[in-house]
Amino acid sequence: MAAVNKNVQINKAKDEFIEEEDFAAMLEESFKKTEEDSDGTIVDIKGDEVFVNVGKKSEGILNISEISDENGNLKFNINDTIKVVITGSRGGRPIVSHKKALRKEKVKSYIDSYNEDNQDVFDVKIIGKNKGGFVAQNSYGIEFFLPKSQSGFKDSNSVMGKTYKVKVIKVDKEEQSIVVSRKRLLDEDRKKKKEAISSIISNEDAIEGTVKKITTYGMFVDVGGVDGLVHYSEISYKGPVNPGSLYKEGDKVLVKVIKYDNEKKHLSLSIKAAMPDPWDEIKDSLEVGDTIKVIVSNIEPYGAFVDLGNDIEGFLHISEISWDKNIKNPKDHISEGEELDVEVIEIDANDRRLRVSLKNLLPKPFDEFNSKFKEGDVVKGAVTTVTNFGAFIKIGGVEGLLHNEDASWDRNDKCKDMFKIGDEVEVKIIKIDNGEQKISLSLKDLKQSPVQAYAKKYNVGDIVTGKIRDIKEFGIFVELGDNVDALIRKEDMGNVKAEDLNINDNIEAAIAFIDEKKNRIRLSIRRLAKQKEREVLNEINSNDKVTLGDIIKEQLS
Repeated sequence: MAAVNKNVQINKAKDEFIEEEDFAAMLEESFKKTEEDSDGTIVDIKGDEVFVNVGKKSEGILNISEISDENGNLKFNINDTIKVVITGSRGGRPIVSHKKALRKEKVKSYIDSYNEDNQDVFDVKIIGKNKGGFVAQNSYGIEFFLPKSQSGFKDSNSVMGKTYKVKVIKVDKEEQSIVVSRKRLLDEDRKKKKEAISSIISNEDAIEGTVKKITTYGMFVDVGGVDGLVHYSEISYKGPVNPGSLYKEGDKVLVKVIKYDNEKKHLSLSIKAAMPDPWDEIKDSLEVGDTIKVIVSNIEPYGAFVDLGNDIEGFLHISEISWDKNIKNPKDHISEGEELDVEVIEIDANDRRLRVSLKNLLPKPFDEFNSKFKEGDVVKGAVTTVTNFGAFIKIGGVEGLLHNEDASWDRNDKCKDMFKIGDEVEVKIIKIDNGEQKISLSLKDLKQSPVQAYAKKYNVGDIVTGKIRDIKEFGIFVELGDNVDALIRKEDMGNVKAEDLNINDNIEAAIAFIDEKKNRIRLSIRRLAKQKEREVLNEINSNDKVTLGDIIKEQLS
């Protein structure tokens, strides 16, 4: 199979060579048939036509533009002798060209001075086209032939007027022809590039390259004539960065090859791989709890990235900026470029993750609160949050909870109906939990409780009537009015059975206990019965005329 491919390549090369030879021969043959070099004498000028004596039966015709300068001034006059080429005839008169004669002279001069050892590469512009190939011209006006087989053009319809690099592959002094090739340069470039790529991808060391082009996703770097892409994530160990903020085109950079895609001919390079890994430097020298100086490099709504100054970035979460739990935007507390002292709270060299805290180095609001306030103090604060179970009130730098049951003596009142965010409220501190760092507040403790008001009218032992509000296994809750509830415990029910009672029934009992601080009242039916028995006995003892039979008769009635 390899031999077949080799033969195909050899035959192809032969065909290309034959095509070049045939083209040159065909071109020279056409010159011989249609063109003739000659000296001519200007005999007359009429309008745009110049009549030149070239030794033929009739004068040759030359367009006046060929002997005029760029301003339209004539460079030759009647009787002047000029070089011309007879290119054809019209109406029996020879058609001549002075400019073509000059171009042919330039070709001849180039050929005469040509050195076969010269392998220079130069630029030519495509100025003509025929079925054999293209006519190209360099900056000195010398014309060359570029055969189709040596052009390397994929689309020959879009090459006119464009400039390409070529090299001379054949000079025929006898035929005065110069053949150039663009394809050989392309082949040589491909070969050099392939060799360069092979050398580059096998090199495990850092290589110096030149920044050629910067894009939003990275930058292209020339290493030994081969362009590779440094993705923006391969520039710095701190993470993806904008290459335009660090480099400009023409900068020299050290890179390492990290991948080559042979199918796509895509070379991937890395700048950070060519540098010492800063994580190796800090993984053994930095520990959780250490305090370090950082610069705020970027602020996001959820936190900030901070630069340690050695190509490593740490993350400062919004919750670690302040002890205040209601931070809305980190920019309200820190700014880009600001230098901060922070505490390391997490370091993972394997996952390249570093988290820091600013608030850990700030005074703790709860400690400050404890130094100023104690349980029982009456303070003022602002409502920060209202929930279904209560309201949070900020006092100094901390928040305390005012639970619904501590907001009002009326059990139907809820904080969400009583307050809105921003309201200033005076409350009493009823509990400070240092372990959980929680503060419980009360508003109702600043007001007279319903039981306190009730106790001014009634005393223990008084007989009262109330309405049954709830029946439980352990007893009965009774409404006494004005948000005053009382409990008849099961053991105080006496001979009355709970199953014989209904909610909203009226019930009579004696006051057994009043707790004004805890807003509690206990009633007792058993005590009521004993009190009534005692009243009966007292009545007997105080009235000798009344018989026991009379009393029993009265009780039965």
